[in-house]
Amino acid sequence: MIRVFIVAASPLARAGLENILTSRGVEVVGSIAEVELLAEQLSDVDAEVVLFEASGGQSESVLKSVDWAELSAAINIVVLTDHRPAGWPGEALRVGIRAILPGEVLPDQLVAALQAAASGLFVVHPSGAAAIFPPAAPAFRTELAEPLTGREREVLQMLAGGLGNKEIAARLVISEHTAKFHVASILGKLGAASRTEAVSLGIRRGLILL
Repeated sequence: MIRVFIVAASPLARAGLENILTSRGVEVVGSIAEVELLAEQLSDVDAEVVLFEASGGQSESVLKSVDWAELSAAINIVVLTDHRPAGWPGEALRVGIRAILPGEVLPDQLVAALQAAASGLFVVHPSGAAAIFPPAAPAFRTELAEPLTGREREVLQMLAGGLGNKEIAARLVISEHTAKFHVASILGKLGAASRTEAVSLGIRRGLILL
């Protein structure tokens, strides 16, 4: 059973959260309305997690209080808030807040986040993930303006294996002049300045089997 201390300005919010948590096996060891009193209160209870209900514009004050008092160094902190200014979620994680959840989070999700925080993990709700993690760069396109021929793909694979023109010619039973022609064509189609760059681009485009 995890032990949680609640900080919420509204008496109704404190009562609602306590009811949700106790009905799911979480021990609520105390609650207060003002964050300024938290450090003093925590010295008298054995809490594992502090749950902040920061509705409206209170998220900034919670962040400042946590940072100023270095609370996250002493206890795990979870914040419920629907007010997340630009940059706030990332800053919250920077000061050590363990979880950032929306006010409408499901009860079971809340308990799971509290358990994770008590174990020292960071938790981000999907609704706030985009504010912290930038979207992934688009995948490198494999299409070329002029695609490689089957033979050029073979040559590119051999370039990745470190083969020179003579070795490529011997493997494919072609002249060295033809091998050089294929290499030049590959570099041109990939926009590469060297054999090494051609191999690198080939790997990125999925043209080379590793």
